[in-house]
Amino acid sequence: MSVLNIISAVFFITSAQLSLAAEPVEQPNWQAVFSKFNAKGTLVVLDERVTPAQLLVFNPERAGRRMSPASTFKIPHSLMALDAGVLKDEFQLFRWDGVERSFAGHNQDQNLRSAMRTSAIWVYEIFAKQIGEKRAGEYLQKIGYGNANPSTDKGTYWVDGKLAISAYEQIEFVKKLYLNQLPFSKEHQLLVKDMMINQADKEWILRAKTGWEGRFGWWVGYVEWQAGPVFFALNIDTPERMKDLYKREAIVRDVLQSIGALPVTTAAQ
Repeated sequence: MSVLNIISAVFFITSAQLSLAAEPVEQPNWQAVFSKFNAKGTLVVLDERVTPAQLLVFNPERAGRRMSPASTFKIPHSLMALDAGVLKDEFQLFRWDGVERSFAGHNQDQNLRSAMRTSAIWVYEIFAKQIGEKRAGEYLQKIGYGNANPSTDKGTYWVDGKLAISAYEQIEFVKKLYLNQLPFSKEHQLLVKDMMINQADKEWILRAKTGWEGRFGWWVGYVEWQAGPVFFALNIDTPERMKDLYKREAIVRDVLQSIGALPVTTAAQ
């Protein structure tokens, strides 16, 4: 790693510490979980069930490194589209263009919920075109999202372009969403959080979004408990591509279960 990259990583980590108001505590024992799944990556967990909150991290250098958000960007992108008026509501229908894509779930008409659930990138490409790069940049600056750069030489700016965010910054963003503190209407924030629900029980709700750039993948979100939320952001390398994708949730669930942030019975199948 270059000296510049090391300095940048330290800056990102320091900035995250200040905004998250907690000193990061390295968790070398989580290496066993990553090794169990033969994965390389990082995981940041902010546990607010305790006072003071605990900021736990595995591989802090990587946690401070900005990377493409891939489909985790659908969380803020949905808010941007709703706020800009290019999306009327969750029921607005987007007709499939007939282009066969690699994921079967993309090859059909979509609304906001289905596009979020299946990560239908073509729907969000419509949003990006209608919002435009200038306004997108203004939104990103306003919400303090990573490097706030929506430019791209080819492809979508949140996968193939210059937009990048660190695991620490992902935690900061989803915490603002949890608190309804993003510069969007509360109604829209509640809607997006509802679409993020992966699993729920009487005592807890798991809200999260996956992302995959091709070379690496994300799982970002939080578990709501009465005692307080537990936020998480993981990214791992995916050299085996789609064969590695299950590891994103599996690693996070394993770690969250180990700290009592998810019941053991919720293990990924």
